[in-house]
Amino acid sequence: MRRITVPVSLSLSLALAACAYQPAPVEVAAPAPAATVAPLSQLVSEVDIPYESFTLDNGLTVLVHTDRKSPIVGVTTYYRVGSKHEPRGRTGFAHLFEHLMFGGSENVENFDIPLEAAGSTSTNGSTWYDRTNYVETVPTGALDLALFMESDRMGHLLGAVTQDKLDKQRGVVQNEKRQGDNQPYGLADYKIADALYPIGHPYRHATIGSMADLDAASLTDVRKWFTDNYAPNNVVLALAGDIDAATARPMVEKWFGDIPRGPEVVQPDAPLVTLAAPVREEMTDQVPVTRVYKVWSGPGLNHAQAADLGMGMAVLGGLSSSRLDNILVRDEQLAVSVSAYMLPFENASFLQATMDVKPGVDTAVAEKRLDEVIAQLMAEGPSEDELTRAATQFVSSQIGSLEAVGGFGGKGSTLAEGLLYSGNPATYKEDLAEIAALTPAEVQSAMNTWLSRPSYTLVVKPGERTEDGALMGGWGDEGTVAPPAPDAKKPVAAIDQGPPRAFPPVAPVGELVFPTVETATLSNGIPVTLARRTSIPKISMAMTFDAGNAADGSANAGTQSLMMSLLEEGTDTRSTLDIATEQERLGASINAGTTTDSSVVYLTALTANLAPSLDLFSDIVRNPAFDEAEVARVKGQRLAAIAQQQATPGSIASRAIGPLIFGENHPYGSVGSAGLVSAIEPLTPAALESVHETWLRPDNAAITVVGDITMEQLKPALEAAFGNWSAPASAVPAKTLDAAVPEAKSRIVVIDRPNSPQSYLLLARVLPLEGTAQGMEALDIANEVVGSGFLSRLNSDLREDKGWTYGVRSSVSAGDVGPRTFSIYTPVQTDRTADSIKLILDRVKEFSDGSRGVDDVELQRVTDGNIRGLPNSFQTNGQVLGALLANERLGRPADYQKQLPTIYRGVDAAAINGAAAQYLTPDNLTIIVVGDRSKIDDQLKTIDMPIEYRDASEF
Repeated sequence: MRRITVPVSLSLSLALAACAYQPAPVEVAAPAPAATVAPLSQLVSEVDIPYESFTLDNGLTVLVHTDRKSPIVGVTTYYRVGSKHEPRGRTGFAHLFEHLMFGGSENVENFDIPLEAAGSTSTNGSTWYDRTNYVETVPTGALDLALFMESDRMGHLLGAVTQDKLDKQRGVVQNEKRQGDNQPYGLADYKIADALYPIGHPYRHATIGSMADLDAASLTDVRKWFTDNYAPNNVVLALAGDIDAATARPMVEKWFGDIPRGPEVVQPDAPLVTLAAPVREEMTDQVPVTRVYKVWSGPGLNHAQAADLGMGMAVLGGLSSSRLDNILVRDEQLAVSVSAYMLPFENASFLQATMDVKPGVDTAVAEKRLDEVIAQLMAEGPSEDELTRAATQFVSSQIGSLEAVGGFGGKGSTLAEGLLYSGNPATYKEDLAEIAALTPAEVQSAMNTWLSRPSYTLVVKPGERTEDGALMGGWGDEGTVAPPAPDAKKPVAAIDQGPPRAFPPVAPVGELVFPTVETATLSNGIPVTLARRTSIPKISMAMTFDAGNAADGSANAGTQSLMMSLLEEGTDTRSTLDIATEQERLGASINAGTTTDSSVVYLTALTANLAPSLDLFSDIVRNPAFDEAEVARVKGQRLAAIAQQQATPGSIASRAIGPLIFGENHPYGSVGSAGLVSAIEPLTPAALESVHETWLRPDNAAITVVGDITMEQLKPALEAAFGNWSAPASAVPAKTLDAAVPEAKSRIVVIDRPNSPQSYLLLARVLPLEGTAQGMEALDIANEVVGSGFLSRLNSDLREDKGWTYGVRSSVSAGDVGPRTFSIYTPVQTDRTADSIKLILDRVKEFSDGSRGVDDVELQRVTDGNIRGLPNSFQTNGQVLGALLANERLGRPADYQKQLPTIYRGVDAAAINGAAAQYLTPDNLTIIVVGDRSKIDDQLKTIDMPIEYRDASEF
């Protein structure tokens, strides 16, 4: 088996109960007799990625998948080296080297600039235990360029790697580590790996590594890592999209053929590990609720029981109808959230489940019940229906992944990982067939084999953080064994560079292929928009209502989104469990939520199961029960979510910015969709039902669909589901989006968060510009120059040059109907808090005042580069759906995306500079700083700006 990733929420942990335990009855939903669904065998047959392959004389293996739906090619390069290959004293080095690979080679000064200028999207890389990969999706005419660049860093890298580049990327990676450590529960993964695996085991130390090892990395290490691991015989190159093997082979041979083979990479010994006895630890952290992790080490992805465990863990805590959800969250209400899953790697896995204990509940009681639920599943196994639902959800997810040719998780990576880990690019077919054929007895046997072993339990309780993330993530013997002590800045001999290689030309890009948009109207007046796409047998649909968070008013923030979240918690004829299990049987997904201006219910469904999926969808939208017990439970979960936001640096700032810049009288002046405790606590079922009746009504609705269906098929199906829904006699309420906002002023607002290794910055103000204003593309492009994207000025300076952050981004809000905002946000290392603010203000000022207007390289990247990248932007049904919804909300024509090439060609440097001068000035910004006051106060006093101090609980 290759890696099995079940579609579950990302939480952790699991446990084993005491043996002498008599299981209580578990509510397992009976199959819904009315739903006629496509058999699992039919769904499995839909998943197909045909490929061709060839191998160069130097060992480079190439996989080619042809998909002509768009003129793009996904280029996916897998190096068979990851953090498990790192030696003692060099943890984090594989990931650090990945960063260096983007810093330029002997013939390419910067990899991102020419690729993005040529229209590449998803230009990125990642590192984990078993591999390092690099991805880009390019227009067909830029494939030669992409192959040239990938080959240049594979065969011509070291001559361009300098001490300065190493030091800067070291700083970036260390800030990436700080950013992760700074989150609530951010240190738990270190503790789990340390407990499960002994010192020296390849899966023990974190991929991000330890600060000490990152500090010790030298240019000598860089050279050795490259020569030992980055040779073509250690690589799988996957090309997926508008390409075939006959065309690809001479191109690959031209660019990669002269790179010599390297040594065969030795795979480290990574034996399976079983704890001698159960281990339980507790730690305090700046967290809102107690979280219990129960974890076992497990087998690798090729193990005979990997699929069994993946599906078993989904039944336990991955499905919406999982055992843990039904018992601990819905029935007994001991927890506000739970999850369980198998996280598999080549040689080992983490079998994990997590429980966030409901405030006021005794942790020991909740933990004991968690153990009992796990033990009960082991004792009786899953039902046939549970297992079928888990398998159907997994297969449906795999069908959805067929839309993307490249990027992380696209078809190229599926083929590459199958070959890399299992010796067969088509391993995914074997996986799906195995999952479809699993029996409850097989799953029960696997669960008993692996979960009967001693577990590790970690309980993270609210309190002061006592652990230091900077000291965690390493080999494990730090403090007892002296680490190697090379001089990280010791000079090394220069490397002779090879002969220069010329950049290949980039061919022109054809016109954007965007699906034709059709419209219709149901008998009750609901407008319907359809964009037909037949690439996969699924549809994506959104039913939007003109409401959203702005319908609440600041004092009632969270009301609309709480009402929407309760739509899936029971109807007049279906229970919460009925809704969850029916979705799983259908391979469908229904989600309800809010944006600033819209309340939306989304449906993703298999075309073969559309009729029963629409029946369920309609019932959820039209007939929510707002049962008193369900309302009380969901309110408790929402209050816990608010507490989580008030403990998370970025969320603290996001909750504060609306009230600070819009004020309490504007509909946008709220803390966001989670809402206020004072607004959530008093809500009753009757009040929520009133909100539903007021806003969710056919004369306030629109339906937008993208996928494998015709209007002749769609309209009757929608008519059956919604045609008899009548509007009430009352008028649709109006939102006062033109309400006055407070006068903007420059100020710093500090929100103290002790023991934070970083400061989170959010700078923002309201613009004198409505979201529905047309012809503002020059402003969006100007924002791209200054702060939106990897190559923006702010990111190039703060991250790539200074190394003070893992990333910075600016935004001119594009989705809101009312006033747009200009914002900049980034986490920065604590000792550079004030320096970062000053640099941001300086960079924004020099752009807006004309002292450094857009240059020729930037202009080409954000105009022609954007035009070339448009085909990449609409690969999936979801991407097309998002574009259509934005068009409808902001009053754009249905063919707006087709107009974009002409629009971008008409934007010149003067227009970009003019937009920056008018809207992107550094004046009157509210600057929120979430960080440790004891370490940042003196810094902030050096900025000539008034300082206010607020508390996270105020927002």
